[in-house]
Amino acid sequence: MRDAVHAEWTKLRTVPSSGWLLIAIIALTVGVSALATSIVKCPGTCDADTTKLSLTGIMLGQAAVAAIAVVVVTAEYGTGMIRVSLAAVPRRSVLLAAKAVMVTAVVLVAGSISVLGSVLAGRTQLPGNGFTAARGFEALSLLHGPTLRAAAGSVLYLVLIGLFTLGISTALRDAGLTTAVVLGFLYVVPLISYVIISPVWQRRLDRWAPTNAGLAIQATRNLGKLPIGPWAGLGVLGLWTAAALAGGWLVLRLRDA
Repeated sequence: MRDAVHAEWTKLRTVPSSGWLLIAIIALTVGVSALATSIVKCPGTCDADTTKLSLTGIMLGQAAVAAIAVVVVTAEYGTGMIRVSLAAVPRRSVLLAAKAVMVTAVVLVAGSISVLGSVLAGRTQLPGNGFTAARGFEALSLLHGPTLRAAAGSVLYLVLIGLFTLGISTALRDAGLTTAVVLGFLYVVPLISYVIISPVWQRRLDRWAPTNAGLAIQATRNLGKLPIGPWAGLGVLGLWTAAALAGGWLVLRLRDA
């Protein structure tokens, strides 16, 4: 297993786009979060969730996370390198596990930096926009339990998105098709929940769609009004991820390279 993981690391760092995608995860997440916390104001009475606001960039950074997970699989199928990988690691479950370990590791690092930068941006900018202690908004701090949970949960959310994409990529084997499917889950399904007329189906989407449920982990206010709790929502995303990885493993096991 160690050799397989080392081989995956070698392959990942030799793909030219990998480094840029890791930078993109950080830049997009922190940049969008900084922009959101700089433009949202609280001129009087407001009930904003400042922690969730400071983590807004996760919505865009997740696209770069998905992209790097797509590269981990489809780059080998595009070049035919997958045959060499399977010859070197005949046990396909070990090969997929090594790819999952690599995606988890790089996203953990990039995601942690991104989330810390986003929280720092919120802590720096929000007080100047009216989110002050006098109005019931303490400065963002990871020493605050709900903020720490939202920050750590956001990192886990990005890791799960990466592994979810890895499973889809392994099953579909095509970069364009995988990207379309994953972006549909990440952005189209949440959009549907905003425009759907039926409140019953809207609540169902918010409870069971991977992105809608997973992002509940960021909430620190009015938790009783959420369609699903923070950790339960992340658990739903975990189930989607497990299903995607199981499907990818099954296709990898049954189909030729």
